[in-house]
Amino acid sequence: MPYQHGNGFIFGTVYSVVYQYDDNLDSLIIDRLNTIDASLSVFNDTSVITKVNNNNPVSLSNDFIQVFKKAEYVSEVTNGAFDITVAPLVNLWGFGFKGNRQQNVDTHSLDSIRQFVGYEKVRISYNRILKSDSRAILDCSGIAKGYGADAVASLFDEKGINNYMIEIGGEIVSKGLNDKHQPWKIGITKPVDDSLSVTGELQTMLAVNNVCMATSGNYRRFYYKNGNKYAHTIDPITGCPVQHSMLSATVIAPSCATADAFATAFMVMGLKRAKKLLDEHAELMAYIIYAGKNGKNDVWMSPKMKTLICQ
Repeated sequence: MPYQHGNGFIFGTVYSVVYQYDDNLDSLIIDRLNTIDASLSVFNDTSVITKVNNNNPVSLSNDFIQVFKKAEYVSEVTNGAFDITVAPLVNLWGFGFKGNRQQNVDTHSLDSIRQFVGYEKVRISYNRILKSDSRAILDCSGIAKGYGADAVASLFDEKGINNYMIEIGGEIVSKGLNDKHQPWKIGITKPVDDSLSVTGELQTMLAVNNVCMATSGNYRRFYYKNGNKYAHTIDPITGCPVQHSMLSATVIAPSCATADAFATAFMVMGLKRAKKLLDEHAELMAYIIYAGKNGKNDVWMSPKMKTLICQ
């Protein structure tokens, strides 16, 4: 049976799929991803999330509800390190979908926005979103790519496909073996200041099957202003860009949406808090790169992650 290949553009990023099947499923894949986009894209004027953000009446889709509930769970587990209401703060610092880097961020502007940021200020009730403050807006970019990869994987599973790899913007679901009858090989990118993704140098390679994996990092989205470097990971609690040593977090979890959200959360939490949470959640594995002494990068990984390294 042949291996099919497909790729395209969704959620503001590229996706690629490889799967062993007699027929090409491009149209079904695109339809499924477009359905999710119609629920979760803040760039789509008619999406469910845009209507929620604009406080317009809207019936919540199943995709929106599933992602919201998953986000709510990760927010609770991480004590708010993951928070889909953080978008106004991300925008304030110039990294969001309405960013403005020229704005001077001061205590007053931070405090005024933090009044309506917080995952606990938004909830679902009877297929509606209820906000404690109407100014709250949602952005699922920290979980939507992983959810999309899960959705394509479900489509493949329904078709009885046993060998596939799906990647959406670096978030990956793999199953079975590749066309060489070997585990799928996935690279973890070395975190260097590479905003244009030019170098693509790899830190290590993993050999995986039946794995859901996501990576979050600060090394591609940043800017300098007044001699200071500002990275795109914003702590929802302080409202400011994080200032710790972690450079990237790669997470393996039972679903790609879960991996996506926890990778984002770990980048907020820093190494010490991330390690503590990982000790409490055996279903998660992580490969964390952080700035060590003498300007060199160091690696910490879950013990089980070591068995996947092939280079």
